Amino acid sequence: MSISSDVIRGYNDTMILYLLLEKPSYGYEISKHIKTLSDGKYIIKETTLYSAFTRMEKNGYVESFQSQSADTGKHRTYYRITESGRQYYRTKCDEWNLTQEVVEKFIMKGDIPNGYN
Repeated sequence: MSISSDVIRGYNDTMILYLLLEKPSYGYEISKHIKTLSDGKYIIKETTLYSAFTRMEKNGYVESFQSQSADTGKHRTYYRITESGRQYYRTKCDEWNLTQEVVEKFIMKGDIPNGYN
């Protein structure tokens, strides 16, 4: 089973910013990390990823820069989180905790009882 992109759309920025907290990175590497950390349950589309980068850069949450990859020698566009991005990340984490708290009240554990057809 995989996660619908509609369900997770509001948290793509959060996932990307989380991966940038430790060090700058580039699109393909971030995409691979998202797939790995989600155990393959979520694969971010390239267009979704780069739309997120564009939006977050416009909002001042990330900065882009060109650098040569140490392993391949290719020039790549890297992204790094800004202080504003760190604050936005914390806000999104708080929002997620509240969202989870509310939605959990409507999620049944185990089988659906009779009468809930």
